[in-house]
Amino acid sequence: MIARIIFCTAVLLAILSVILLAIFSPIPQENKSRNPSWVDLSLYIQQPLVPASNLSPEKTPKDVGALIFHRLLTEGPENTSRVVGKAQGFIIPIQEFANSAFNIIYLTFNNKEFSGSLSVEAKSLTNDNKEELNVVGGTGYFAFARGLAVFVQTEKEAINSDNLEATYHIKLQLKFPNKSKTVPG
Repeated sequence: MIARIIFCTAVLLAILSVILLAIFSPIPQENKSRNPSWVDLSLYIQQPLVPASNLSPEKTPKDVGALIFHRLLTEGPENTSRVVGKAQGFIIPIQEFANSAFNIIYLTFNNKEFSGSLSVEAKSLTNDNKEELNVVGGTGYFAFARGLAVFVQTEKEAINSDNLEATYHIKLQLKFPNKSKTVPG
């Protein structure tokens, strides 16, 4: 009889312990500083210096087949700013290929803060000084990123008046999927 009372008391204490732990346990918090759900970045694509004499209308092709580029990404507008990555792309600016899957700009980062790449869809280029394009994915730190990439062309006179330096200011607004959810399966 005493053994039965001790057993029932132990079971009752165990049940009570589980209930109390469930009620008073702290809720785990996500480490938001390590992987925020939104990231805003401001970067610059540096263009190579081109002498103004090379920009004459006679030398500018009227029908460009494809634009293939490889440029540096920097923190600031000066070409001496710290390099944080590179911008590469393959764009076909002909109307028939306006919605081509080839029209992608890749932004690759390799530094302490960010390591990975972003894919920016360049299907709806309007040849304006400001382009709003969609971020359609990424790798590394930017895995599964979605958002907006705003490209604004800035021009300034170089020290030498024969050169015109053009850069693009990129404002990235990225959203990441909620990593706290698990995929069933």
